Amino acid sequence: MLQPLPKPAEMPALAECLERQRTAWLADPMPTLAERRDRLARLARFVQENRDAICEAISADYGYRSRHETVLAEIVPVVDGIRHAQRHLRRWMRPQRRPVDRMTFGLAGNRVIPQPVGVVGVIVPWNFPLNLSFVPLTAILAAGNRAMVKMSENSRHLARLLIERIPHYFPGDVLQFFDETGGVGIEFSKLPFDHLLFTGSGTTGRAVMAAAASNLCPVTLELGGKAPAVVCDDFPLATAAERILQVKCLNAGQICTTVDHVFVPSAQVDAFVSAAAAVVPKLYASIASPDFTSIIDQRSFERLRAAMDDAARRGARLVPLIPGPAYDAATRKIAPHLVLDAPADCELMQREIFGPLLPVLPYDTLDEVIARINAGPRPLALYPFSHDRQRQEQLVTRVMSGGVSINDALFHVAQHDLPFGGIGESGMGHYHGREGFETFSKLRPVFHQSRWPTTKLLAPPYGKFAERMLAFLSR
Repeated sequence: MLQPLPKPAEMPALAECLERQRTAWLADPMPTLAERRDRLARLARFVQENRDAICEAISADYGYRSRHETVLAEIVPVVDGIRHAQRHLRRWMRPQRRPVDRMTFGLAGNRVIPQPVGVVGVIVPWNFPLNLSFVPLTAILAAGNRAMVKMSENSRHLARLLIERIPHYFPGDVLQFFDETGGVGIEFSKLPFDHLLFTGSGTTGRAVMAAAASNLCPVTLELGGKAPAVVCDDFPLATAAERILQVKCLNAGQICTTVDHVFVPSAQVDAFVSAAAAVVPKLYASIASPDFTSIIDQRSFERLRAAMDDAARRGARLVPLIPGPAYDAATRKIAPHLVLDAPADCELMQREIFGPLLPVLPYDTLDEVIARINAGPRPLALYPFSHDRQRQEQLVTRVMSGGVSINDALFHVAQHDLPFGGIGESGMGHYHGREGFETFSKLRPVFHQSRWPTTKLLAPPYGKFAERMLAFLSR
């Protein structure tokens, strides 16, 4: 049974924890391969030994979330990602040998050493609180760092669990979790970390980046956005609808990389609606289904309901995809809907939806789609559906996004050997796999001079020999 949260006074102060972790890092700035693997093993063991409690805590934070969704989207990727890091860590840690250049006349050897940066701060959102804390922690600890993690105010039960049980796996000078008890997030982002990772909204991301800038703290931002799917007329419509709607309904659409809206050829819109209406009832008989997740809180529920009403008042047609009521206020569940003829300036089209509502946008040419996407902020993900290689490459090369999944949705995020990150308003920087290891490392260049330094050959007073050498080097 989860115990009450410790009082804020009993929690270690933020600055005090940072100082303790930095002192510990200075005393041991380069953990060995064995030490790093041990920390990764502890991370995996915590997840495995507390699996049921994690599912229970996250469901309590949501009001209700399917245990299977938590296992599928959080626990499995975390444990699998840790195993991937353990398998490849020796190679990632190995110094990179670099060839000598002409300025050294072949007399010296160079190398690049990946070294821990120190103490990393992580600010975690509520939608996948285990995944979005432990996947970054995998890279942070693999790189030899220490970490402080601030959980969301909507993850109180999970934060309680982490605060109570993580000390049985890690000392506080290696890993410490913090709850949002009011003002903690602001103070956390002001700390002089050696690197700061934030996942969340663009508005909060801007504030975090501004706070970090006062310390010249490097930041990695994962901000989401309106990720489009583009269905081309050569792709089987029923297959596209099935893959898109399965992902859109996962976690009730509360995923930063989910399909926000879908472009469908004008002549195929009605067929897409029919295909979607056939798919979703097979997944969920009604919104009371134990596999269908609640909207995280009342404010988010009311925002989505207001956006639906606003779109309907302005001429949009909302098509429910499962029988029964459109929503249930008691459980904060909203039935999956397609949205047709949504005005371009309505809220559903202007901001990230983060719910089980999918606008369907008709188009006549692929150039039209590309122009519409490029007219807005760069999305975190792009989902082309086509078997035509030329069309695939046209979309990939002409539309910039954080990542791409071709002929499916979301799954580029689950690949441990692919970097994950946004661009522009959808974020900056990468993590996952080797790129995560390098993000939280300082790639230090180390130059080795020979016993006969070449600088002596070019030292003043300059003469004909120096002129000949400079002529040789400038060729």
